[in-house]
Amino acid sequence: MATGTASRKFVLLRILAGLAATMAAFVPAVALAEMLPVPVTTIRPGDIITESMLTERSFPDGYTTRFASVIDASQVIGKSARRTLLPGSPIPYNAVSSPEVVKRGAAARLVFEAEGLVITALGTPLQSAGAGEHVRVRNVDSGLVVSGIVQPDGSIRVGIQ
Repeated sequence: MATGTASRKFVLLRILAGLAATMAAFVPAVALAEMLPVPVTTIRPGDIITESMLTERSFPDGYTTRFASVIDASQVIGKSARRTLLPGSPIPYNAVSSPEVVKRGAAARLVFEAEGLVITALGTPLQSAGAGEHVRVRNVDSGLVVSGIVQPDGSIRVGIQ
């Protein structure tokens, strides 16, 4: 009877040793994995991304070199989703943008500044854009289409940049 118990213990010990060896083989793979920010829930287009909407998930080493994905949550927090972002999926760089400050078709103030001269006019943006982005605008008075850079206050700076 003692022999049967000893052989069972030996088998159990061999199984545990094999399990430990298998686990040790996977530890370097986990260490080489990249931790990328992913949405916790579905983020809809136009939603402003907050820290509570994100978590981190591991991806194979080199994932960001094959797919242009965001590598740090600070790169997307406060930005607007341009398309639907699914939970657990990495966030592509082109899926987020600055929040829209000017909306297509909504009146905006055009500002031209040069050597102390400031001229303002009313314009209609031809596309929505965020602060710092280039946008084409139709001047309401003349009908001419000009381009400019959206300012954080919602105005559009036109002229020599």
